[in-house]
Amino acid sequence: MEQIYPLDTPMRQLISFNKLLEQYEEQLNSADPSLVQRAKYILEAQKPYPELRDGFEDLSVLEARKDIIELLLADVFSGFLTQNEIKSAAIPYMNIVFNKSERLKQIIADAGEGFELEIRNMPDKLQYILQSAVILNFYYGFNLDFKRPMFYDIPDKNGVMRHYRILYNADFMEIIPTEKAKKLSKEDVDGLLANYDDLDYWKTMIPPNSFTVKGFVIANMFDVTADHSISEIKSTLIGTNKRGSDNFMEDFQGTFQSLFNNKDIQVGFTGYNQDAKQFLRIYGKGINSFILKDRDFADCNTILCQASNDTILNEKSYFAVSNIKKYYQESEQAQPYKNLYDQGFRSCILAPIADEGNLLGVLELVSPNINDLNSLNANKLEDVMPFIISAVLRSIEEEKNLIDAIIQHECTTVHDSVYWKFQQEAKRFISQEAIGRQPAFKEIVFKDVYPLYGQIDIKDSSKERNLAIQRDLMIQLAEIKDILSVAHKTLELPIYEELVFRVQSYIEEIKDALHTNSEQAIFDFVQEEINPVFHHLKREDGILNDMILKYEASIDMGTESYYDHRRNYDESVTEVNKRLAAVLDKKQEEAQAMFPHYFERYKTDGVEHNMYIGSAIANEREFNSLFLSNLRLWQLQVMVEMENVYYGFKSELPVKLDVTSLMLVYSSPLSIRFRMDEKRFDVDGTYNARYEIIKKRIDKSYIKGTNERLTQKGKLAIVYSQKKDEREYLRYVRFLKSKGYFTNNIEIVELEGLQGVTGLKAIRAEILYRKEESPEQTYTYKDLMETLKA
Repeated sequence: MEQIYPLDTPMRQLISFNKLLEQYEEQLNSADPSLVQRAKYILEAQKPYPELRDGFEDLSVLEARKDIIELLLADVFSGFLTQNEIKSAAIPYMNIVFNKSERLKQIIADAGEGFELEIRNMPDKLQYILQSAVILNFYYGFNLDFKRPMFYDIPDKNGVMRHYRILYNADFMEIIPTEKAKKLSKEDVDGLLANYDDLDYWKTMIPPNSFTVKGFVIANMFDVTADHSISEIKSTLIGTNKRGSDNFMEDFQGTFQSLFNNKDIQVGFTGYNQDAKQFLRIYGKGINSFILKDRDFADCNTILCQASNDTILNEKSYFAVSNIKKYYQESEQAQPYKNLYDQGFRSCILAPIADEGNLLGVLELVSPNINDLNSLNANKLEDVMPFIISAVLRSIEEEKNLIDAIIQHECTTVHDSVYWKFQQEAKRFISQEAIGRQPAFKEIVFKDVYPLYGQIDIKDSSKERNLAIQRDLMIQLAEIKDILSVAHKTLELPIYEELVFRVQSYIEEIKDALHTNSEQAIFDFVQEEINPVFHHLKREDGILNDMILKYEASIDMGTESYYDHRRNYDESVTEVNKRLAAVLDKKQEEAQAMFPHYFERYKTDGVEHNMYIGSAIANEREFNSLFLSNLRLWQLQVMVEMENVYYGFKSELPVKLDVTSLMLVYSSPLSIRFRMDEKRFDVDGTYNARYEIIKKRIDKSYIKGTNERLTQKGKLAIVYSQKKDEREYLRYVRFLKSKGYFTNNIEIVELEGLQGVTGLKAIRAEILYRKEESPEQTYTYKDLMETLKA
């Protein structure tokens, strides 16, 4: 005997028509003779079968009493509606149906041989709790909201999955308690609601078979495939994990097939590059671009016809072609729909994915059949496009984050002006990974760009640094000598006298000048010989202990040596670099707005900067030599302004350093390459290396035939090699002189040949300085220094 439900349930389920028969018994008292006659006939017909009223569990009875059951249910299942209504009698929450309407029988038959109805997502555990909730509501009288949507998923004869929502009519059900039923209080119910996942607890409060349920429900079913498809599309697109799964496109395509009720429909995506006005392939598992076919990108005008271009790109509206073959032939087999025709597609809908008027891409629906896709059913996309747009926007953001992560990992930081090129390479990197390859990030090259170089350097920085080190060492050695002298007098050990002698020797050695190896030699001497002695002396004598503790307090923990003058020097250099770099960075924002170019600056003993400008860096923007001239003039102005800023705060520095300024003019275009190993740009090729050589050596160059350094305080040096550069920069200097940037002291000098480089010349222009409190008043460097002293 096949039972209704073989597992534990809170209620014993009996199929019974008692409630229905009671309604017929009431009809016996009706004033309508036809109803009375009908009721008598039904009641007499079921008399020989008491199990129909008493209830039964054996499902074989449904087949054995099929004819009488159909008679009993004839008034509930109208014959006039059986071809249209999707309904049956059923046992609630179970996959048991009987007395199916003709429409439901046909739906099940179309699903194929062996298909069985099964309520979606109804596990055994949920069965018990749902039945218990029914008991709590209809027997105990607690008002619990336990209802949840229930669906049957049934494929049609074409294999397209259809979705039907189930609604129960429980007018013919009755619940009867058994001896196992318990009395439940509100506190008991509160406990059940707080322990929804604890099946054992539910079985304790509402034991298995504690109730008998007699009757049946009317299961009305409604085709909600369109709503379900929209919900599935929404769920699929919102769920990040789903969109990354291997079968994402297969599931997504299946959902669209359900939405359009067509198994032949395929789904594709094509991206759109707003700047280049190009369609481009989107890489991902199972993602196709049917309009691009086997190309990675193509201009919009070569892929779409004028009408579809206007509709998709300008109006941001759907474009449907119900007969691609006809469309293709009438266009004399031109390019627009050749790709679709060659792939065997005969109808399509192209739907723009746009946000705030900006086209992001195109959703492609294609079919091999004429008229499958058309301007009428294109309207079905209205409900799903907002979710697709939202998902595309999120994917763009995710891709951007991924691109940033790849660039950060492969190249560290990248200047904004060249970021687009690194984006392109990162996208190629991602696309290669998507198809299972192991890509390498290619080096980025920009050809035919013009370089500009400038530096503001701290004058005699090595000399100033050595002087600071020398002074600190002299002070430290003098304190060591004093301690050792006291130790010799107090303890009268000759070894202390020998150490005093060696300390004095070091003092004599560095008194006039600090030699190359002197600092390290003194450091080693103190670490290896003086410190152990001091450690010993602190325990030998109280006076010496106090002297040594005072000495140790003056020793810097970081350098493990005396650090006073060097601290002043280092803090001065740091402050110079910080303030000048801030000025340059702020000015750079203005320059980038004029025309995009690559810029980098780095701090040494001063601030240096490199700039490269050209069409290769500007991406889609057209380059003109006017922009190079503009950037050169801008650089001149900024160099002078940085000098002004420096001498405005020089008096605040612990060490009053001076600076010198230098620019290098190089009129030949060159190539720069991003070196992946060094994470920086460098000139590319042997010929271009000459530029780097000049850059590294010119700040140490001398005026030809003299011992005079090119770079001088209060003057800006502009190094060049060609006469046309000289004329151009003299023009700029004269113009800026009229603006109060330079004095009349402008000279042209020839430089001594550098190793591997000859023929360099320089313009040296004396700078006019302005003080903040009187910006209208200008000074030469000499005047400024006298003013600052006063």
